Amino acid sequence: MAASSSSACVPHHVAIVMDGNGRWARQRFMPRGLGHKAGVDSLVEVVRAAANRQIGFLTVFAFSSENWKRPEEEVSGLMSLLLVALSKHLGKLKDDGVRIRIAGDLASVSEKVRTALLEAEAFTVENDRLILTVAFNYGGRWDIVQACQRAIEAGVSSQNLDESTLSRFMTMSYAPDPDLVIRTGGEVRLSNFLLWQSAYAELYFTDCLWPDFDGAELDRALASYARRERRFGDVGESDEGEGAVSGLDGGLAVPERN
Repeated sequence: MAASSSSACVPHHVAIVMDGNGRWARQRFMPRGLGHKAGVDSLVEVVRAAANRQIGFLTVFAFSSENWKRPEEEVSGLMSLLLVALSKHLGKLKDDGVRIRIAGDLASVSEKVRTALLEAEAFTVENDRLILTVAFNYGGRWDIVQACQRAIEAGVSSQNLDESTLSRFMTMSYAPDPDLVIRTGGEVRLSNFLLWQSAYAELYFTDCLWPDFDGAELDRALASYARRERRFGDVGESDEGEGAVSGLDGGLAVPERN
């Protein structure tokens, strides 16, 4: 529970790849759309749990730039589900102090979806208890490319373009880099999510399918994070780090199997 964790061990920014909705539905002989609907319910619970644990920033991978390759019926269902979810939960999220930010290329989504997302941002703009970033039509490579384009348009010369400068043009320049990246569903990869920002994030992979991920599962991830020693290339306080050739335990959690 939140009360059992030292605030010093709680990551300021948690990012989540919410994976496993389709497999969750298939295991129950349900349409994939019902898995996505159950995933929305899990997201609402995890947002509440994150706020209660004093996590300041939560970023979720809602729809990637590669997800357009899915069947048209599924993509259409996801867009409709997004609109329904915003209508159903936005008021409660605002009352709970959650501010919604959108990260992604909204130019290529429908006007209806784009308007709903931008209105959600505006509706919660005064909140600061938890910054919930919804990565929608987002890709890490796209983010880096658009940052370079914006830097060029702003007149930044090649001599003045360094990591700090480019970071100011990333789509999530308002947020600190994630301390902890969680991926559910048993896959062990980032899938083009926050590639620039996750350079030194701790990674946590779990077999738990996203619709089954709740506050207790979040606490497992936070407990794993609390056991890590973040070295950022140094040997760390334990003097056991080996830099780039260190063991996987420094940044990769072994999934806890039930």
